[in-house]
Amino acid sequence: MAQVETLRAYKFALDPTAAQLADLTRHAGAARWAFNHALGVKVAAHRQWRAQVDALVAVGMPEAQARKTAKVPIPGNQAVKKALNAVKGDSRTDPELPDGFHGPHRPCPWWHEVSTYAFQSAFIDADRAWGNWLDSLTGRRAGGPVGYPRFKRKGRARDSFRLHHDVKKPTIRLDGYRRLLMPRLGSIRIHDSGKRLARLIAKGHAVIQSVTVSRGGNRWYASVLAKVFQDVPDKPTRAQTGRGTVGVDWGIAHLATLSQPLDPADPTTLHVANPRHLAQGTRQLAKAQRALSRTERGSKRRAKAARRVGAVQHRIAQRRAGTLHQLTKQLATRFSTVAVEDLNVRGMSASARGTVEQPGRRVRQKAGLNRAVLDAAPGELRRQLTYKTSWYGSALAVLDRWHPSSKTCSSCGTAKPKLPLSERVFTCATCGLTIDRDHNAAINIARHAVPLVEGDVNARRSPIPTDTGRDGRAERQTREGPPPSGGSPRRE
Repeated sequence: MAQVETLRAYKFALDPTAAQLADLTRHAGAARWAFNHALGVKVAAHRQWRAQVDALVAVGMPEAQARKTAKVPIPGNQAVKKALNAVKGDSRTDPELPDGFHGPHRPCPWWHEVSTYAFQSAFIDADRAWGNWLDSLTGRRAGGPVGYPRFKRKGRARDSFRLHHDVKKPTIRLDGYRRLLMPRLGSIRIHDSGKRLARLIAKGHAVIQSVTVSRGGNRWYASVLAKVFQDVPDKPTRAQTGRGTVGVDWGIAHLATLSQPLDPADPTTLHVANPRHLAQGTRQLAKAQRALSRTERGSKRRAKAARRVGAVQHRIAQRRAGTLHQLTKQLATRFSTVAVEDLNVRGMSASARGTVEQPGRRVRQKAGLNRAVLDAAPGELRRQLTYKTSWYGSALAVLDRWHPSSKTCSSCGTAKPKLPLSERVFTCATCGLTIDRDHNAAINIARHAVPLVEGDVNARRSPIPTDTGRDGRAERQTREGPPPSGGSPRRE
């Protein structure tokens, strides 16, 4: 055993009163406004830089030189905060105008009604969004392209905010086992028990760093981020070592097919059933969406129908996350090494629509396949295994993306040139092996996957692990902008 320091999030469902619910909504709105304000300042500076470049190009300067010559600094969160403090006003002292606005140049006189950390964290998030775009544009960021930062639209963006505190004088803490105390929000009841986190704090094994409050469906959640000193096994247990390596072949017909059963006494656990949560909730979701489409924009009925749609989608997401958490914990605790494929989920779920000049074929069938792929969530499966294997003494191994695991015979190693998806039983013409196609692939994954080491570029960074499940997407970059220093970015 080795004691390590790690950041871990504990997510609790909140049970706020009507007044507390209004406070949560107010804080989420303030955080959204602050993010949009900070992003607006950055976009304005970016446009000034672009105007300078265009003016220099108009007088005959080469664009590459003009992009280096133009200098417009992009304000960071400290500069944005300082400028806002000078003009924000105060509704408690400023005279109120008849139309409800408070004096000229007073963008947020209501700032005192919410915690200042809701503003500060939103400014930091705007900096991160801008930096992610620039890093993606200049090639410093791995992964898919990150689009130009967008403003958060009320009703479309997720309601959330983040609060920090001084860890030496904590204002975020558990009030008993069933209540959570947060600055400016007071003590809010939680549905779950906070006993596990409270005992860690009492023993000095955990220190709360921040709390992120978000709305999912019709329910609010608090994700408490804590610095935890936990005992992590430095090697697999005897039982894990006895089971050895397990290969996991992700799929749609079965959520996963393993190289050896989860339970040695039950051969049927070789295949993990795919619950198809989206397909199970499709009828209920379609009914709620049809009701939403029949409402008038801006009406109360439309808001109520939208909440109903959100609640159905949230239940589907929660069930999917629960299934994946159960499976990944079983894999991480029962085997010494878990081997998976390095799947290109973005490519697997790409649209087949094509272009006007070259329209795609079987677009509807491909769209249904894309929904099934995203419902099975291979990316989330990989993300959870990444941190859970480190918690339970096991290791994660990854097979190269281009290795023909399905086409290769797991007995003699002969690779077939072609293997259509309709052929679900693998038959080797060389040695005569007949085996389930997915089981054959799982054996090859277990045999050829390479364990990840700390610092490996293939070990994708993931969000702070929680006990519940985040899906996201990045748009393809189509706009240009200056790097943080104010110079010019590389043309793509």
